[in-house]
Amino acid sequence: MKKVLFIVLLFLSFSGFSQTTRKTAHLNLEGKVALQGYDPVAYFKQNKAVKGKKELASEYQGVVYYFSSKENAAAFLQHPATYEPQYGGWCAYAMGDYGKKVEINPETFKITDGKLYLFYNAYFNNTLKSWNKEEKKLKASADINWKKIQN
Repeated sequence: MKKVLFIVLLFLSFSGFSQTTRKTAHLNLEGKVALQGYDPVAYFKQNKAVKGKKELASEYQGVVYYFSSKENAAAFLQHPATYEPQYGGWCAYAMGDYGKKVEINPETFKITDGKLYLFYNAYFNNTLKSWNKEEKKLKASADINWKKIQN
């Protein structure tokens, strides 16, 4: 009986690990850290990108988030899915235009309909500007492309 219980517990622990690994496999992470260490709640509450602190870190579904304040960490823990970036934290424009995972500049972002979108911005190429020109079309395409990548 103990052997059967051990096997069941072992199976359950690996299936939980597998689900976490599957969820994080397509996310834009540095190690396990999302948003290059920026505070996900600050984008919404302060409408600006604010670097988080390691000592105020929280983990959600295998992803580590840093926060700039205890209040932001608490807000995140109450409703974590609300603050997660779209398309796994990859560039929304690239996801919509050609369905690829492209790095972002965490300080180039947009909040639309309560969702956080991040964009590539380097070498005189700010993709947020291009996104704004065709946002509706690009968002619809990005939603489809992101589902394909996840499957």
